[in-house]
Amino acid sequence: MAETVTPPTTAPTTLAPPRGARRVLLETAYGLSAIVLGIVALVLVLSLTALGLALIVVVGGVLVLALAAIVARGFAAAERQRLRSMLGREAPTPRYLRSRPDDGLWRRCLTPLRDPQTWLDIVWGVIGWITGTFAFALTVVWWVGALGGLTYWFWQRWIPVDDEGTGLAELLGLGEGRAAESWLNLVLGVLFLATLPLAVRAGALLHASLAGVLLCSRAELQGEVARAEDGRAAARDAEAESLRRLERDIHDGPQQRLVRLTMDLGRAKRQVSEDPELAAKRIDDALMQARETVAELRSLSRGIAPPLLVDRGLSAAVRELAVQSIVPVTVTTRAVDGLAPHVETAAYFVVAEALANVGKHSGASSASVTVAADGDDLLVLVEDDGIGGAHPAKGLGLAGLRQRLAAVDGALEVSSPEGGPTAVVARIPVDRR
Repeated sequence: MAETVTPPTTAPTTLAPPRGARRVLLETAYGLSAIVLGIVALVLVLSLTALGLALIVVVGGVLVLALAAIVARGFAAAERQRLRSMLGREAPTPRYLRSRPDDGLWRRCLTPLRDPQTWLDIVWGVIGWITGTFAFALTVVWWVGALGGLTYWFWQRWIPVDDEGTGLAELLGLGEGRAAESWLNLVLGVLFLATLPLAVRAGALLHASLAGVLLCSRAELQGEVARAEDGRAAARDAEAESLRRLERDIHDGPQQRLVRLTMDLGRAKRQVSEDPELAAKRIDDALMQARETVAELRSLSRGIAPPLLVDRGLSAAVRELAVQSIVPVTVTTRAVDGLAPHVETAAYFVVAEALANVGKHSGASSASVTVAADGDDLLVLVEDDGIGGAHPAKGLGLAGLRQRLAAVDGALEVSSPEGGPTAVVARIPVDRR
């Protein structure tokens, strides 16, 4: 069977659309070259595909179709590169089916033909010249109109004069002679020049839109599927880590206290008749152990599902965390009502873990927490004036936070240079009820 090999599916994030005159020149080059590549692709891809389909009943047909698929992929890759370099657009490359090393010749030939993206590449090779021709024509007409109209006054002297001919200016009732023609062409040249960026961009966008649909849309869908799979994997890992941590905390905390409580109560039972005062002291110690165990269990339960978060919402829960912090914390919340439970829970744990790190490791004298809706995201910002040096690679709970946020399609950024200050920024996609 063929296996799916995953190449880089996104263009570099540093891509930026060109601006000004550079944008017009690049879009002009894109439009002028579109027809050349389109016609070459049409001749090669259509010829090979037609020949392969005609010979499909014989052995050579499959080989010719496989060659057509390879050629079509080449033109598709070239078009994606043109989209990135000339238009500054993201043009992700989809995942193609690739053969395994142990596959035979026929399976290797059939592998590209079983890939839907291959047939989309072939369709692009066959019909791409249509929008390429439109882009070429629009670009040529507007450049010729602009340059020809602006320079008509210079080169009109070499145009033969026809006494019986009627110029455009005369037909429009604007006058007769070369002067009227010069002024009319100058005005037309200025209009063409003023609208040149729009016309060139319209042709480029039409051609690029068709290319994006046929050559990049599957890559975007594959990227969404991959992100969803990564999110599910991160959720499973975060859940497993949370269960391991809970088991460890219970074993090291309440379980040990309950064992000691059992031993103390056993001693007190034996000492009731022999030494009532010592037995009473043992019972008092056992009661203290019971209270501490209950308090620790409540703390652990807040780590699983904070009651205040469920009962009163995210704003109240974050303020309660600030009150419990050993470092003075100022809290700002804005538009945090009506969020989905998983969004509130993720934001709560970001604040809880960040404030815990502030208290344990930062040496800060103050901190601030901001939780606010920012467009389609919930922004969680925790800052402190401590010594800095925090990084997810060092642990400190930040790696677990990144994993937890990945489970809800969120992202975590940490800025913590040596000497401080430290800023922990989380962005979580908002899911309103």
